[in-house]
Amino acid sequence: MVDTPYVDHEVEVLDEAECLALMGTVLVGRIAFTERALPAVQPVAFALAHGEVYIPVHRGSTVAAASRGAVVAFAVDEIDALALTGWNVTVVGASRLISDPAAVRRLDELGLRPWAPADAHCYIGIQTGLVHGRRVSPRTGSVDGVVREAGRTA
Repeated sequence: MVDTPYVDHEVEVLDEAECLALMGTVLVGRIAFTERALPAVQPVAFALAHGEVYIPVHRGSTVAAASRGAVVAFAVDEIDALALTGWNVTVVGASRLISDPAAVRRLDELGLRPWAPADAHCYIGIQTGLVHGRRVSPRTGSVDGVVREAGRTA
């Protein structure tokens, strides 16, 4: 039998409430959308409010054009590559472009701005339709009769 570091880890499926709570702990996510009939992924600033993910974008950007009424995916995570632990959350939902000046000003109060400078920006809103996530953490308890606590052998 080959010993792997994964023996000491377990995967937990997260419920929606925990997924949404974890989303509030990070500042950067990735939006997955379709660009010229191909999948595209772009890192973005975001905020979660009122049951939607809000992403500031440039008015004429590719992601703004691709997100008008399309179903998109949005993902966030926190990973410890050395410990092989972390969590990830994915939201899949219908998107909408928010460009009305009054609505943009209200969303600006969330403190978000597009990463690259722009003369005018708007927002993408993504409904939190499907939300799923998982956490990989050190296994606790007994494995093959050996008591383990947070990845340590007792």
